[in-house]
Amino acid sequence: MLSNQSTLTSTLRPGFSRAQEIRRLSALHTYEILDTPPEAAFDDLARLASIICETPVSLVSLLDGQRQWFKARTDQNWPASTRRELAFCQQAIQGDTLFEVEDATCHPLFQHNELVTGDPNIRFYAGYPLLTPQGDALGTLCAIDTVPRCLTENQRDALAVLAREVVAHLELRRAHRELEQERLKLEGLLRLANNTAETMYLSKGQNEIFIKQDHKLLRIKTVDIRYVEALGDYVNIYARERYTVYSTMKELEAKLPTCEFARVHRKYIVRLDRIIAIESDAVIVEAGRSAEGASSLLPVPIGNSFKAGLLSRLT
Repeated sequence: MLSNQSTLTSTLRPGFSRAQEIRRLSALHTYEILDTPPEAAFDDLARLASIICETPVSLVSLLDGQRQWFKARTDQNWPASTRRELAFCQQAIQGDTLFEVEDATCHPLFQHNELVTGDPNIRFYAGYPLLTPQGDALGTLCAIDTVPRCLTENQRDALAVLAREVVAHLELRRAHRELEQERLKLEGLLRLANNTAETMYLSKGQNEIFIKQDHKLLRIKTVDIRYVEALGDYVNIYARERYTVYSTMKELEAKLPTCEFARVHRKYIVRLDRIIAIESDAVIVEAGRSAEGASSLLPVPIGNSFKAGLLSRLT
């Protein structure tokens, strides 16, 4: 049975002030979501809303200054966007609870709306606002039908839960994008630092490289590096402590002073003044000293193709 009270109370929502609308649009743009391709997370939430509310159409709707754009839609024949003045969601975002229209043909705000009088012939609408943690309404998660009806209390509660999940995915998506931007900035800084390191420090009688470790940029003196070991897509640098960095041996070899380091194997680079001896299939490297001052020796494999070049450099 349809409730006139529900239909009438849905008309009483106040509009946004200009300042509120500016803030709302600014919040929407920070998510960089408009005009992006479909994403499974939002498609799944729209589909779940359609199943729970038992409606043929459910939408994740976002409102910018001129239009209503749909991030997800269960009916692919539904338009990708509509003019904002036609949007039922225009009314829904002005509150913080469910906005429900049981029969749009009897509703004073929508009975002459072209989405009601013509295709797609909307009769029923229920939309829950997508509220950011700061309280700005970006759009709605809505359920639509072409026949008059009303939701049960359980369906209303479920739609509210799903709307919060849409916002959670928006927040997660934005956080992932911001982290990726920070990663790219750090990578750029790392490249810049390594490209200029030799110029910066050779004048001080030092030679240093920069590496990224645990989201921090570290500076290591090459005199402290004993050897380097390749490990898949990563490289272990053994200095005063071990550093594991995302790099290739070729990239790291280019950063190290060629007069002080030698490639002895496709997986190993050693510091020349750390070599104690050369055996048939290994170089013996001083790996460090104990508290009593005794040397700790480590055999590092030597490749046959590298042995002659290493011997010529040491003799």
